[in-house]
Amino acid sequence: MTQQSTGDNAPGATLFPEYATLYDLIAAEVEGLSDAQLDFESDQWGWSAWSVRRQLSHMASLVYRWMLLRWGDTLFPGGDHGVDDIEGVAQSTYDRRMDEGRYWELAAILTQLRGATDLAQRVLRDRNVGFLRGNTFVMDFNPQWDLMIKAHPGGITRLSDETKADITLEATMRHMYFEEITHLYNIQRLKRAQGLSAVSELPRVGYWVVDGWDTSEP
Repeated sequence: MTQQSTGDNAPGATLFPEYATLYDLIAAEVEGLSDAQLDFESDQWGWSAWSVRRQLSHMASLVYRWMLLRWGDTLFPGGDHGVDDIEGVAQSTYDRRMDEGRYWELAAILTQLRGATDLAQRVLRDRNVGFLRGNTFVMDFNPQWDLMIKAHPGGITRLSDETKADITLEATMRHMYFEEITHLYNIQRLKRAQGLSAVSELPRVGYWVVDGWDTSEP
């Protein structure tokens, strides 16, 4: 990720070149896994409560939820985001995941994950750095954010109501990337718990490298 010195007129993509390879990084890690390997869950560790399949579903859904539900009016005022099934991918009753009745097979989940990362890249191509830094959204600031905010150089400001914070679009894009990498770390741990080797080289960025994060291993 590039530094704060990037000019306001530069494309947003100059701040986050990592998004161009994010989908391939994730897809390579789950290629060839059997249904049993995709669905392995355990109550032994906090990170193993969700299977690989459900981690992936969350990884797709979180991008759609941020881009469409929280930032949709700002980014797509005309509704031209191109996402047909907002209910299934962003408003599912499943816990922060896509509708498992519609998106359960690995191929279907990966199709939506690619769509989500493509949507993020579209935003970064279409909006400049000044736009990313100049627009904010009021978000819920839950206790986990006390830890996650340590990974951010800026862009998140606590409000007088301590349960709320302003987050810039730039920090939102950073947060989504950090989430993707941290859940990819969970996927690698789920594989190791099954005696499988990790495939992708994990960037040492995001929440999983913050001091205090649960980095327990099987």
